[in-house]
Amino acid sequence: MHALRRLRRESRHVVYDLLLWVALGVFIAAMGPDPFRDPAGFAMVTVPRMGLAAVAVLVGRPFPLAALVLLLPLGPWQFSEGFATVDLSWLLPRRNVKILPLLATSPYIMWYAYLTGRRLARAWPALAAFGMISLVGVGAVLAQGRDLALWVSMATAIVGTYLVPYLLGLLRRLLLQQRRQTRLSVEAQARMRERARIARDMHDSLGHDLALIAVRAAGLELAPGLAPEQVKAAGELREAAADATERLREIIGLLREESDAAPLSPVGEDVAELVRRARDSGMSITLDLSPGPVPDLAKPVVQEALTNAAKHAPGAAVEISVSPDRIRVRNGPPRT
Repeated sequence: MHALRRLRRESRHVVYDLLLWVALGVFIAAMGPDPFRDPAGFAMVTVPRMGLAAVAVLVGRPFPLAALVLLLPLGPWQFSEGFATVDLSWLLPRRNVKILPLLATSPYIMWYAYLTGRRLARAWPALAAFGMISLVGVGAVLAQGRDLALWVSMATAIVGTYLVPYLLGLLRRLLLQQRRQTRLSVEAQARMRERARIARDMHDSLGHDLALIAVRAAGLELAPGLAPEQVKAAGELREAAADATERLREIIGLLREESDAAPLSPVGEDVAELVRRARDSGMSITLDLSPGPVPDLAKPVVQEALTNAAKHAPGAAVEISVSPDRIRVRNGPPRT
């Protein structure tokens, strides 16, 4: 399935590149000699340019900077046509100065300049390429007469055709990177919250169960008629359960976030079922449930209180009172 998707994607890329080369070839042909009136000039000028464009399109998808360099001979170095004409007679001898000279191939060059900023992570290759582009622009000005107006046209051509699209691509890449980092940060926070929730549930449920095991072991330890070895084993079981509860608290504490709110709804059993299980383990508990809705926090509060009572006051009588606006848990002195 993945191979088929990759094949389809590569096929689309081939079609797009072929269409791009055809369109670029049409514009290149329009810039050169007429193939019917001057076939020799067409073969000498246009055909090599179309071959150069084919190579640029071929390498332009994985290496847009290479395509940008290959298309340098087709750059905006003819300063007769421009995006705008301005009057700089207050500064230059000439009145009509071309700003941002354009050729038929300029949109394609802008596209590869944009892709260079969009995909190229390192800056120094782009700086080297822009240095080469500047040298070509200087050579074009020197070859056409060194007029100050030509320098203005050349500078605006480099800025508008190469630099601005590159900066737009660079800005796009930085924005996408920031968006990706934000998404990863949100996902990491969601994972941390989920880990904290799981850790909280593990602490509440396992800690409570270990505390009930300790209560049962304490009751067994005090049961009459047991041999000394059995009493010792029951005491060791109680101490092991208490130690396991403490280790669980320490380990789960590494996964919990103190800023996490307590769960807003009970998970699993309700308060009455929780108290019933604790009574079955040997705890003496009195439960008073007032009429009305039970608060969402009742179960985790009661569960934590029973766990602490079983651990720190074994054998103590526990009184639990739950009303719609109040939860109260009290225990007496531990049984000695």
